[in-house]
Amino acid sequence: MKKLVKIVSWLFAAGSIVLIGGVLYIYAVMVPSLPSIEGLEDAQYQVPLRIYDRNEILLAEFGEHRRIPVDFDKIPRYLIDAVVAVEDDQFWNHFGIDLYALAAAAYEEFLTGGRKTRGGSTITMQVARNFFLTREQTYERKFKEILLALKIESELEKEKIIELYLNKIFLGHRAYGISAASQVYYDKPLDELTLAQAAMIAGLPKAPSKYNPISNPERALTRRNYILGRMRILDFIGEDEFRLALDEPITAELHRTRTVADAQYVSELVRAQLFEQYGEEVYKAGLRVYTSIDGELQAAANRALRRSLLDYVRRHGYRGTLGHVELAEIEEDPFEEDLVTDERFGGLRKGIVITINEAVEAAEDGGTEAIPASATVMISSLDLIDLPFVGGIDWAAPFVDEDNQGPKPEKVGDVLKPGDVIWLENRDGQWLLADLPRIEGALVSIDPADGGIRAMVGGFDYFRNKFNRATQARRQPGSNFKPFIYSAALEKGFTAASVINDAPVVFEDDSLEATWRPENYSGKFYGPTRMREALVKSRNLVSIRILQSIGLRYATNYLQRFGFSREQMPYDLSLALGSGSFSPLQTARGYAVFANGGYLIEPYIVQRVEGVDGEILYENRPMKVCQGCEIEDMQALAEAEALAAMQQEFAAAQGEAELVDAQSDEAALLQATQLRSLGDGAAAVADEDGVEAEINGEAIEADAEVTPDETLVEEPTEVFAPRVISAQNAFIMRSIMREIIQRGTAVRAKVLGRSDIAGKTGTTNDQIDAWFSGFNDQVVTTTWVGFDNQRKMGRKETGSRAALPMWIEFMRFALEGRPENLQEQPAGLVTVRIDAETGKRAALDSANSLFEIFREENAPREIATANTSATDESTGVVVSVPETEDEIVEDIF
Repeated sequence: MKKLVKIVSWLFAAGSIVLIGGVLYIYAVMVPSLPSIEGLEDAQYQVPLRIYDRNEILLAEFGEHRRIPVDFDKIPRYLIDAVVAVEDDQFWNHFGIDLYALAAAAYEEFLTGGRKTRGGSTITMQVARNFFLTREQTYERKFKEILLALKIESELEKEKIIELYLNKIFLGHRAYGISAASQVYYDKPLDELTLAQAAMIAGLPKAPSKYNPISNPERALTRRNYILGRMRILDFIGEDEFRLALDEPITAELHRTRTVADAQYVSELVRAQLFEQYGEEVYKAGLRVYTSIDGELQAAANRALRRSLLDYVRRHGYRGTLGHVELAEIEEDPFEEDLVTDERFGGLRKGIVITINEAVEAAEDGGTEAIPASATVMISSLDLIDLPFVGGIDWAAPFVDEDNQGPKPEKVGDVLKPGDVIWLENRDGQWLLADLPRIEGALVSIDPADGGIRAMVGGFDYFRNKFNRATQARRQPGSNFKPFIYSAALEKGFTAASVINDAPVVFEDDSLEATWRPENYSGKFYGPTRMREALVKSRNLVSIRILQSIGLRYATNYLQRFGFSREQMPYDLSLALGSGSFSPLQTARGYAVFANGGYLIEPYIVQRVEGVDGEILYENRPMKVCQGCEIEDMQALAEAEALAAMQQEFAAAQGEAELVDAQSDEAALLQATQLRSLGDGAAAVADEDGVEAEINGEAIEADAEVTPDETLVEEPTEVFAPRVISAQNAFIMRSIMREIIQRGTAVRAKVLGRSDIAGKTGTTNDQIDAWFSGFNDQVVTTTWVGFDNQRKMGRKETGSRAALPMWIEFMRFALEGRPENLQEQPAGLVTVRIDAETGKRAALDSANSLFEIFREENAPREIATANTSATDESTGVVVSVPETEDEIVEDIF
């Protein structure tokens, strides 16, 4: 007995020493090494970058973690009860650890030789692990987890602890937190979840893949019912609720982030700008970016561009089916069986032809009704659709090249056979056979009052080709550039009634590669032509003579007023026909000067950036048009331009003209404004001082952390756009470009039934690029169509045929509900009755006269001699021999 007592005493002493040593080790070594939990009260989750339109509707989301943090009082009680029932039923009673659960877990682990069969972690311990520790399976990590749980329970309320847990946990399919899971699996907010759906989500934390309702619905259902049973046992729900929830079927589906419109080109532009400033942190800092984009206009822009490109394809023929599937190989769903990939581009989707249904004529006795020819096509989800021959398939003559097609099909079987895999378009509820366009396009629409970009599409589909043609492409605008040349001529003393000879001309110009013989699109010459008429009918030779008259130095200086860079303009007479290279956004910005009465705005896309807690990190202050608010001094501008021209002439005399960038002081000022970033005013730089970005003149250090106290917000001040052309010049140009729509190359736009729209078509040599830029005082939109490799589009694919329909489709929606406004005629202009042929003041007995607008100082004083040409009395427009459609469509370079 004495020996036994001695052994027990020694064991007790040794155990005490080990226990005391362990306690001392814990408090001396482990406790000091524990992370601080001070920041847990205001925990920062990894929240993705979210981009919104101007109405605060989501456009896009970037980030690995899809998370929507939610406060405790916004979480339904039955969801909390479901999680507590399955994860930690003693949560509301313990002090951070459940001693019984820990002991049971340790005992089972001992019995199984170290194999873990059940968990002993409480919700609080899981919070400690998720926020502060790794998932390594060691006893030291487990001790730290327990100690942290005790510390958390001593400093935080139970409600805050479970809020942290429910916002942090991973629940499968990129969903972090219960709010994101509710959106991913049920596409609804938390407060709309049913009890059964809440139980399904509560079953995910243990094994998000194993118990996932999408990938493992049977296991998920078993897990859900187990949780409902636990809730019933714990008396969290009543018997009726329990039975009703058990009977509810699985309703989970995988839902993508719901957005108002496909705005991938816009979102990528914004993302790239923010990434330059914030780096990888941009994807998890929870930034919310509010843009100038209008979601509904963006959707209309997508629709307009895609329809226009698909219509181009239908004009040039069908390139054939995507492939063929033997129908006998299909067991159930060919898209699920990987016989056909369910790719979708630009709204197009794939289908498999199941049957060909040729037309059946009606019986003479009326017993059988006529059945039109069609094809039955299977799309994903085993849906069968009817593809009509007339209107849906009959366009599909075989493609030969851009100018030639094979024979037109007479029946469905000429194009399709059962098993063919095809592209389909659903247009206004009608299914059409489609072909994926090789051609591309761009559309950009801006507000001329402040430069806000309302819609932008950079191609047929972002995921097919990420190149943003609206901002990155530099293409020749062709005749779309002529209005800027004509504006320069007005400023130089020309008038809309100035007569220029439309006659053959040959140039021997050293700056051109060979002798240049420009001509009109029709190949004809029309003799003396008034300047207004020359722009309405897009006369090439008149434009060249105008540029030759005003001079290249003057013209290139003047054109910079519209925001065009000198480096993008050739220094030869081909500039008159649009041989420079500009992006659609640059072109739209230039046209905005005409739309707003003469002011150069700065296009922008980011309105403000907010942090995760709503603090404003950046707020844009765009330059706004304010009639009469600007400091206008056109005389000083003219003097500056004259000085610049003199400086270039002096340099030319020294043989260095090609090295001189002759810019007026005004042009230099305008170029300086371009240094502001397109969207958020952040221009990234990298210099020896380690400056990473500069925003509105404030340098941000590369390693600086932006906090609410260091935000980029400044006191709001009004910033006015500079006037760059006179109000009189802008008014006359608008009046000419309105006539382009009423009776010129853009006459198709009359279908909109508005008198306040104006614009200009553009086509480059060999129909490589097609443009249309048009506007009223509220919306400016530029559209472009062409191949990325600058291939010919085909005969007659001019601006009025390829690009104008896209503009019409978009503007029909954009102008809906907006009142017409022709804008008030500014002071300093007079209307004079002139002779239509000479441009001089009309005689009293003149039969061929019309009214023209002039600056007071340029109004004609000489009276024309009488003539007998006929005039349309209703319009005052000279009646002449009608031109062919080719002549009126477009003149090109």
